[in-house]
Amino acid sequence: MTVRTRFAPSPTGRLHLGNIRAAVFNWLFARRHGGQFVVRVEDTDTARNVEGGEAALLEDLAWLGLQWDEGPDIGGPHGAYRQSERDATYTTAVETLVASGRVYPCFCSEEDLSTDAEAGKHGREVHRYTGRCRGITDREGRARVERGDPHALRFAIPEGKHDIEVRDEVYGDIHFPRSDLDDFIVRRADGRVTYNFAVVVDDIDMEISHVIRGAGHLSNTPKQALLFDALDRPRPVFAHLPTVLGADGQKLSKRHGATAVAELRAEGYPPDGVVNYLSLLGWSHPEEKEVLARRELIAAISLDRVGRSDTQMDPDKLRHVTAQHLAMEPLDELVEHVRPFLPVEGLPDGVDVPALVDLLRSRMGTYGEIAEYLPLVFPEDDAEWRSARAALADDPDAVRVLAAVRDDLASLGEWTADATGATIRSAGARVGVRGAALFHPVRKALIGEEKGPDIGKILAALGRVESLRRFGVGSG
Repeated sequence: MTVRTRFAPSPTGRLHLGNIRAAVFNWLFARRHGGQFVVRVEDTDTARNVEGGEAALLEDLAWLGLQWDEGPDIGGPHGAYRQSERDATYTTAVETLVASGRVYPCFCSEEDLSTDAEAGKHGREVHRYTGRCRGITDREGRARVERGDPHALRFAIPEGKHDIEVRDEVYGDIHFPRSDLDDFIVRRADGRVTYNFAVVVDDIDMEISHVIRGAGHLSNTPKQALLFDALDRPRPVFAHLPTVLGADGQKLSKRHGATAVAELRAEGYPPDGVVNYLSLLGWSHPEEKEVLARRELIAAISLDRVGRSDTQMDPDKLRHVTAQHLAMEPLDELVEHVRPFLPVEGLPDGVDVPALVDLLRSRMGTYGEIAEYLPLVFPEDDAEWRSARAALADDPDAVRVLAAVRDDLASLGEWTADATGATIRSAGARVGVRGAALFHPVRKALIGEEKGPDIGKILAALGRVESLRRFGVGSG
């Protein structure tokens, strides 16, 4: 079987971490099995669609590196990939159900349905469609349809005492009592098909093999399973991922606690780290590894390691995972990803940007955090740094040490972390100091602190001109 998965968002706004998690899992699973990942846009709810919504969601997917094999922008052999362009396909499927007698016309008005609802509220039974039109004879139904009476089409739930059974790869065999299902609408009176029907027709037409989605869709599954059966097509493999909760334990949604993918991008989160973290929401690696490169995720992803319990967003863990990805990233790539977050006005002349990034990378959880840590290396506006420099200027021993270090560094040919570090130790030996007596004044002159990053790496990042300037504690 060729594995074909899909992600079917609505263009109602930017994607957030709760719904993009399903896209991540579908993409990884398709890649794991050498299959295809399909993007389908469910845009029939025009009242909720937002301008530019489709382009925004495709941009979010592309930034995360979840490249699709078929979709609304690139087409494919199973298009169209927008529900608003698939009316002819839905019409054909409706005709199939009509011909097989699996649907019937419902002429109930809003008033009729409201009356039934009120009856339910008053304790006669839990409200569901009463089936008042199911007993209409075929002859009467055809006559009223031909007469032009407004009507919807309802799916006739098969009669019987047996539960509707659905196999789910996460939750196992699930039994849905038939009594819990009413005859649901397939096509509304205005001609628009309903969500459950459109989804099934799309999955059939696009040959989707695995329907992997959030557990919130479990309630839709028995209706969809019956529609697959009624259209005489095999059911796909269903797999429902556990619900994602916010940090406060409440269900994650656009309106509650969900961080938009675009926000993470703006803050400089690395996409590989975000994908890694999202994969851990409900799934675990066979060896319990948590920091995984994308190729490792693809090689290990499976449905049998998806849990059933709700999973919770943890911003601290997200940052921890992304920090580990920054630590693993090749320096040249990290530098390019960091550049957009460096000061617009630039850095002092002679600063070695790659060396600067390498110096700060262990502190960063996102690319954007480099701006937060630049003051560690460039503390000119910091009153404590100015005070530390003034104190050094009043300390004859410190001045002597710094002068020796500056003289030796000024004649240094190769300006690297190793070379500058060795030169500082040599200068200290020349004037008879070592350890704290040597390194504390040097580090204070450079960054205003006695403790901090490796001095050789600081010097490599600052470059020759800026470093020598800072050693002149009595002159600037």
